[in-house]
Amino acid sequence: MRKNLVIGGLLAFVIAGSLPAAPAGATTAATTTTASPIHWGPVQSRSGHHGYAKADVWITRFTAETFAVSGTLYDRDAHGGHCAYVRARFHYAGGGTGWAPPKTTCASRTPIRLSSDGRITRVDVKVCVYDRPRRTTLKCYADAITPAVIANWPR
Repeated sequence: MRKNLVIGGLLAFVIAGSLPAAPAGATTAATTTTASPIHWGPVQSRSGHHGYAKADVWITRFTAETFAVSGTLYDRDAHGGHCAYVRARFHYAGGGTGWAPPKTTCASRTPIRLSSDGRITRVDVKVCVYDRPRRTTLKCYADAITPAVIANWPR
């Protein structure tokens, strides 16, 4: 899979080098539709007696070769040993799934970026409260994001 990505990247580089350059500041329809991220919104863990964790999520288009979930992770739990935790599970177009390494923070807010290894058909964004002393997650909630859900949003 990585060999195909390298060859595809080299081919794209050669093709891009042979195309005429666009004027400075000009954007094309292809650039704006594939490059602009989509604001999915907040994904929040279930609340406990001390608080919750929340992620404000932005996603790339599902047509992107490498899909990314980015945004801000918020720790809204007053308990000293509890932090915010986010993880993404990618469902690949060729079959199979894979988890991005989790991101945690005990700060009030931290930027996050989780990315796939290839083209995907679905992503599950999971937000939890992380109990540091026990090294476990609590009060988890996951949002399943698919192209069909994005296509049916009100415009």
